[in-house]
Amino acid sequence: MSQLQTMQDENIPIWLPRLALYGGPRFLQIADALQAAVADGSLKPGDRLPPQRQLAAQLDVDLTTVTRAYDEARRRNLLEGRGARGTYVAAPKVELTSVLDLSMNTPPPPQGVDFDDLLKQGLSQVLMGADTELLMTYHLAGGSDSDLKAGAKWLEPMFGHPDPRQLVVCPGAQAAIAALILALTEPGDVILAEPATYPGLCAAASQFGRRIVAVEADQHGMVPDMLEEACRQHKPGLVYLNPTLQNPTAITMPERRRKELASIAKRCAVPIIEDDPYWLLAEAPPPPIATFAPEQVYYISTLSKCLTPGLRVAFVLLRDPQERERFLVALRSFALMVAPLTAALATQWILDGSANRLMEGIRNEARLRHRMARDILAGRYSGAGDGLHVWLELPAYWRSSQLARAADSEGIAVTPAEAFATGSVSVNAIRISLGSIKDRGRLQAGLQRLSHLLARRPESFGAGVV
Repeated sequence: MSQLQTMQDENIPIWLPRLALYGGPRFLQIADALQAAVADGSLKPGDRLPPQRQLAAQLDVDLTTVTRAYDEARRRNLLEGRGARGTYVAAPKVELTSVLDLSMNTPPPPQGVDFDDLLKQGLSQVLMGADTELLMTYHLAGGSDSDLKAGAKWLEPMFGHPDPRQLVVCPGAQAAIAALILALTEPGDVILAEPATYPGLCAAASQFGRRIVAVEADQHGMVPDMLEEACRQHKPGLVYLNPTLQNPTAITMPERRRKELASIAKRCAVPIIEDDPYWLLAEAPPPPIATFAPEQVYYISTLSKCLTPGLRVAFVLLRDPQERERFLVALRSFALMVAPLTAALATQWILDGSANRLMEGIRNEARLRHRMARDILAGRYSGAGDGLHVWLELPAYWRSSQLARAADSEGIAVTPAEAFATGSVSVNAIRISLGSIKDRGRLQAGLQRLSHLLARRPESFGAGVV
């Protein structure tokens, strides 16, 4: 055990032994311990905290570490300074009692990265280096030369050195999916997808008068024989795949399966949308399907799901110049361009390395949160240990819609299997998103509350969850 775990000196506050429970930078350990102590009542509003130098000496860390911890705790609205009188536990804010949201798939706060500072520096660099008039006017070409260069750099881990001229910059993956549907299919066409898939695909297909048909999937993703049969039967306009840390099942399709599906798409002359938002979050992911059928696959990589939702920028790889133009025409019919300031910030971060630092921090934080989920949901957790979410299959006495309503009554938001179904619901499960709750202490509380709920039966909640 670490020194922090074994301290028992009566002069050291009782909340400090919680340090190092999940690892990470020590300033975050201290802030998380404060968070947990406030949550369980060990620290109450008005309690005075030790002076920073005293706490640093007790923990055998430098003063800067404690200063950063107190600053982080103030940012979480846990502490307030009272001048010479010291630092005190703040009165609870609404955030401490709000719904514990495990439903929204967003990146967690990056471990060891000051996001606020990164944002300020990035915007400052953009404003110093750009013509502000260009940041506030129309851009019609699908990305400036700098944006396309940044997109090519972003896709290097997947494709080596893609040609920037084969890229289009879009205002998010949802816009890219919608534009591809419009450009590549006609009203009434069939789009093939897995039985549980990204709800945004279903929403776009419905709005445009296309029909989603489910193709059987197994533990490795869409089943090749079933895809080939569906292609013969339905003559689809598109196949939609999300092969890495799939939303919602969190399955990463192995390389062999990717090659098989690419081969079938080529043989049946059907294009594939490869929506791949989580590739950079995965541990050693296989090559994209687009590497095995480059003329058949339209590859989408978005920054919103792996960096921050506010960065509504996605890169689409289209190899054929004519198809690129068709795509741009479709895109402009409903989303003229990425907001230039947003695109400029994304480009700045990618080219100066900030995006990689942010990604690494998010990746590390996500893995810590998966370890937390595995510990708390022992016996039920079946994730891969990376990505943003867990697909939790339920005990037979719970239906997913029931469980979602019961969780809501307990102040927890989760997403039931029905939200992802392309046909009849094929699995009894919920998706748990690990990044949407900003503070680890509150995430821990939400997962523990959910674990207790899973152990109960629906009857104990009465008619409200039937």
